[in-house]
Amino acid sequence: MGYVLRVRFASFFAGAAVASAVGLYMLHKDYKTANQAISQQMNGLYESLDGRISALEKLREAEVVKHVEATE
Repeated sequence: MGYVLRVRFASFFAGAAVASAVGLYMLHKDYKTANQAISQQMNGLYESLDGRISALEKLREAEVVKHVEATE
């Protein structure tokens, strides 16, 4: 009985170790995918915001030029 019990425990722990390793691999893969998706979203938001800021700066420069021309 002792030998069979040891074999069963060994099989159980080997299976648990394999399942744990597979689970950690899948979790790591999911984490990397989510991190990449969030990074792409943030890059898109940054580019959009950068474009808006550039447009506002150009608009302000145009207003400054009109103001300077009007005062001359």
